[in-house]
Amino acid sequence: MKDYFTCVQIEKSPFGITYSDDILFLGSCFSDNISEIMSDYKFRVGASPFGTLYNPASIAAACRRLLDATPFDGSDLFHRDGLYHSFMHHSKFSDTSEAGCLAKINDALLDLGGFSRVSRLVITLGTAFIYRLKTNGRVVANCHKLPESYFYRERLTVNQITGEWTDLLEELWRRNDSLKVIFTVSPIRHFKDGAHQNAVSKAILLLAEQELAERYPGRISYFPAYELVTDELRDYRFYAEDMIHPSAVAVKHIWERFCYAYFDLSVRNLMEKAEKINKALAHKPSNPSSSNYKLFLKHTLSEIRRLHNSNPLVCFHKEEEETLARLQQLND
Repeated sequence: MKDYFTCVQIEKSPFGITYSDDILFLGSCFSDNISEIMSDYKFRVGASPFGTLYNPASIAAACRRLLDATPFDGSDLFHRDGLYHSFMHHSKFSDTSEAGCLAKINDALLDLGGFSRVSRLVITLGTAFIYRLKTNGRVVANCHKLPESYFYRERLTVNQITGEWTDLLEELWRRNDSLKVIFTVSPIRHFKDGAHQNAVSKAILLLAEQELAERYPGRISYFPAYELVTDELRDYRFYAEDMIHPSAVAVKHIWERFCYAYFDLSVRNLMEKAEKINKALAHKPSNPSSSNYKLFLKHTLSEIRRLHNSNPLVCFHKEEEETLARLQQLND
């Protein structure tokens, strides 16, 4: 019987990802999904110090700010409706006070520490549309619900994207020659642009990323997240309730294909051990004061330490402390 299923062929990347890599994800909320999974497996994943970003120009601006590592000050903020905001940041950084907003922004920047240690940069582009402030022509990453009359709306061209990113990538490699870049296009449709304009936008992003990958073979890899959702998982059961975002099942499927492209057998073996520990840590005992649960905690603690001793890069330090604290409570 004929299989009613379209399989997207994915080739192994020219470079992989290991537990020794420092990984930074920048881009749309789809990027957040994959980075969270990698964090659960105890890869060294840096949190985006800007939050969710969508367009290539704003992501490039974020990278340049990370290169300079220049702290933000009051001139980078604006005040509206009782909150201080930054046009370069997601609204989760907004605050009722200027000092509070700057503290969130600069602490996140400081925690990441710039690009000096990043060996794998994963960029997820969401849309080719940008918004420019009418006052100064600056591209904003987040409009923060300001009226549309404050902005000019434009659609970037392939040449604009590749031109800006070529300059940026060359600068990144001058600073860090070992850096490898993974590009992907978010499968999340921007339906506020309309179905056709969303398709045109995604096509521009795909063409730009293809051109960059061909220009820098071995240094850039393209992962087809967009194609996996639109061509391989085309049924609506793979979407969340809003019928736009991928469901948890779809994200899991994309993650499995990502593993095939970037992780070798030794890395996947370590991931299996980390997953067993995560499942044990998530276990909810029927009787938390029983001797059986105490033995379970001792075994889990032993497994954490065994994995860390044999593979120091796979670190459950926080979970080890929490498990030890639970054991001490049972002994008291």
